[in-house]
Amino acid sequence: MSLRLTGTLRDALAGADRALYGGWICMGSVTSAEIMAGSGLDWVLIDMEHAPNGLESVLAQLHAVSGYSVTPVVRVPIGDPVIIKQVLDLGAQTVLVPMVSTAEQARAVAAAAQYPPVGVRGVGSALARSARWNRVEDYLPDGARHVSVLVQIETSVGIDNARAIAETPGIDGVFVGPSDLAASMGLIGQQTHPEVVARVEQAFTHVRAAGKAVGVNAFVPAQAKQYVEAGASFLLVGADVALLARGSETLAEQFITHADRRRHASY
Repeated sequence: MSLRLTGTLRDALAGADRALYGGWICMGSVTSAEIMAGSGLDWVLIDMEHAPNGLESVLAQLHAVSGYSVTPVVRVPIGDPVIIKQVLDLGAQTVLVPMVSTAEQARAVAAAAQYPPVGVRGVGSALARSARWNRVEDYLPDGARHVSVLVQIETSVGIDNARAIAETPGIDGVFVGPSDLAASMGLIGQQTHPEVVARVEQAFTHVRAAGKAVGVNAFVPAQAKQYVEAGASFLLVGADVALLARGSETLAEQFITHADRRRHASY
């Protein structure tokens, strides 16, 4: 019996004739994950860095989105080779590693996602969902084909090193995080500040010069459009928690006066 895996985000980008738009899944909820997966978005990000997710909940969310034509990405909390190995063994085919600022860090991430002799990923395909318990033919020799590795640049140092990071063998793309970048520039909370935007677009230039895909987080539609025009090929344009927060606020605005809302919020 032989099974085939779905494609990675690298594969989706290679076959796309436009930018790919994604949604952030932060609730740690299987229901939320399935709702986002069925929305028509191109990809979803299951987050382990800033969301209440462990291995079991990530596995459940991978199951929930697997029935939809959407590409899942899992962001691990840190570039630890053990965590990367575990998430890949769960069946995640595309991983995003945050806070990568140097080519050395990028090389370590790439190694963690590949089997020896190229990398250091532990071999457990017979035990794990990644190879569907050895039902995917030639998973081990073709392991690199089944896995896509993205790194997230979120500091000024990372912007300076963007081309070297992108040129690292085994790194398929770079995702820029304007929020932490703004903080590293002394502009915390100002991710649309012109100086921050200029640095983001500088990263785009460096990554594209290396021949790799570049993405960015952009919840403001006008900003997302600007970034696409500047060369971004994949973007996060919303999050389940933000959609619920803003939607519930709009609902309250329609039916409850400002004074009543303030009084209720103080309880």
